[in-house]
Amino acid sequence: MKLGIVGLPNVGKGTLFNALTSSGAAESANYPFCTIDPNVGVVTVPDSRLDELAKMYNPEKYTPAVIEFVDIAGLVKGASKGEGLGNKFLSHIREVDAIIHVVRCFGGTDIIHVEDGVDPVRDLDIINTELVLSDIEIMERRIDRIKKAMKGDASLAPALAASEKLLDALNEGQCARTVELTESEKELLADAPLLSGKPVIYAANVDEETLMGGFDDNPYYNALAKRVAEEKAELIAVCAAIEADIAELDEEDRAPFLEDLGLEESGLAKLIRSSYRLLGLISFLTAGPKEVRAWTITEGTKAPGAAGKIHSDFERGFIRAEVVAYDDLMAKGSMTAAKEAGLVRSEGKEYVMKDGDVVLFRFNV
Repeated sequence: MKLGIVGLPNVGKGTLFNALTSSGAAESANYPFCTIDPNVGVVTVPDSRLDELAKMYNPEKYTPAVIEFVDIAGLVKGASKGEGLGNKFLSHIREVDAIIHVVRCFGGTDIIHVEDGVDPVRDLDIINTELVLSDIEIMERRIDRIKKAMKGDASLAPALAASEKLLDALNEGQCARTVELTESEKELLADAPLLSGKPVIYAANVDEETLMGGFDDNPYYNALAKRVAEEKAELIAVCAAIEADIAELDEEDRAPFLEDLGLEESGLAKLIRSSYRLLGLISFLTAGPKEVRAWTITEGTKAPGAAGKIHSDFERGFIRAEVVAYDDLMAKGSMTAAKEAGLVRSEGKEYVMKDGDVVLFRFNV
């Protein structure tokens, strides 16, 4: 899973990226475009289930799932026409699975704002507008191609109708992801590389006081929350400065630090959990003395497809999956006890994997 971190210059993208990845790779300076080429960092997905399985098996290897974060250069008004880093920025967004759109929700004049003042709703609309303008060009070219092809193929009429419907919505300022389409229309438009169609999580970069319970006193956050609710999107409050402090701590010191602040989890954990939900992803687990590992799959994946995540031979020669729910395994304390209790099931090719399944695949090639 690849997540692109986007936003206007100087909203805290680089600071948040560095904190999330603990890499320090993204330059974080008080001027626009201090990030030019995208920075990439791979982050392990926190999963307490994997930790417990490791205690049970004491394995040689411990392999969590991972997410790739991409820190993309700040966007400015006119990017779709080449302003700022323009098309280069847009091409980087095209390569990610989902967008984390960072919006500044704190005041002060110490950090320069490219638009000369903090206004999160304006900032959100600037970026969405640039993505929509880029998509309008894509759809106009697509419609021209379909019309030319229709001179000899009338069967393309539904594709034209779907494309024109989407273009009309884009011209009204709607992001592609918010346009109501039928399932057949979605299929006809599935290959259109639309930027405003990317799934999005809005990350409100707030100050420490807000994160610790002062949301009612933050007019920037409340204005953004109202705007995001209209889009029926997800909004997560993070404090890039706190995340940076967490990143500098040793692993064992992070939980007490969060507890002292009155926080249940880090911004990273919230973003990862929301990203999985946004993209319809779940994890199944494999466990034994050699390795405990988490594997990321799309919700609805059947057992052979999940087996194929491990190796193509597992899918090609799939016989059955021996499955136990994580909670059942933990309750019994061992795989042997779970089998004796009849909690380990033998599932075939039509079995739909569930989040937290602990699996052993049987195959033959």
